[in-house]
Amino acid sequence: MIVTKVPYRLSIAGGGTDLPAFYEKHGASLITASISKYMYVFVSRPAANDKIQLYHHAKETVNICDIDKIEHAIIRESLKFMKIDFALEVGSMCDVQSSSGLGSSSVFTVGLLAGLHALKREYVSPEQLAEEACHVEIDLVGKPIGKQDQYAAAIGGINELIIDKSGKVTVNRLDLNSEFIRELENRLLMFYTGSTRDANVILAEQSEKIKLEKSANESMQAIALIGKHIETALAMGDIDEFGALLHAHWLAKKTISDKMSNPKIDSVYTSALRYGAIGGKLIGAGGSGFLLFCTKEDKQSRYELITTMEASGLKFMDFRFEFEGVKVLTNI
Repeated sequence: MIVTKVPYRLSIAGGGTDLPAFYEKHGASLITASISKYMYVFVSRPAANDKIQLYHHAKETVNICDIDKIEHAIIRESLKFMKIDFALEVGSMCDVQSSSGLGSSSVFTVGLLAGLHALKREYVSPEQLAEEACHVEIDLVGKPIGKQDQYAAAIGGINELIIDKSGKVTVNRLDLNSEFIRELENRLLMFYTGSTRDANVILAEQSEKIKLEKSANESMQAIALIGKHIETALAMGDIDEFGALLHAHWLAKKTISDKMSNPKIDSVYTSALRYGAIGGKLIGAGGSGFLLFCTKEDKQSRYELITTMEASGLKFMDFRFEFEGVKVLTNI
């Protein structure tokens, strides 16, 4: 049996610029960070079985020759891409609910492909694994998504991702010292809003607006510029400026689509600014999931923000940054 461990990610800055509708015209630059929340994907070759058995939201069993009948699109296309022609079992467990904005679809794809490569005793680099996951999700399944989630899951760390107009991704690890990283972890607080959404719907609309609407394109260019300022603030060790830029990033992103937020999130966000937060943003495509806030330096602000958010019905989720990407934990 193969078990892979894959980190979830925070989209810190530039989210949406990794959509082909944007980077094919302008190129893209994003800041993304992997965190200490994980999905565990297992794949195995059962000795006394001649079926492919899948365990996800529903159990599926198909014959080896009937891979095209698999309903789970990512599993189906991954098995076809990897040319699987033997009995197999696939399943997963995770720390975070799916469709909550932390990249779960790509996390699963990276973990599955890593497990299948390990099962076939093949080595692939993290970069190749990320590109394979992009190929499966974007080209084969047809998801209207970008490339940051796959790279964050495969590589780990706090990185700048630069995407040229052809779609080639360059990964630059941010040079942050350990003391600053610990302070940043202490001042970043994340809360689950208690609801999920279909990111594909939001991202598809966003892509169309980028293609067709001048205002949406201008908003995305503003987001890309704010992302570069966020990178500078991190490099300078200025967490207050980083928090203020998160706020500017969120305001810019909300102008692209009315699905980015809703009255409940707006109300909670306004309360957070009154009780300890400098700025923040909704993680992922928008609409629901996790809110990330940067607090003021004093411990009282951290305490007041947690208290206020939990009183509003949100759930605090502690995390640390994860500097390793996908790992094969078990290979029996």
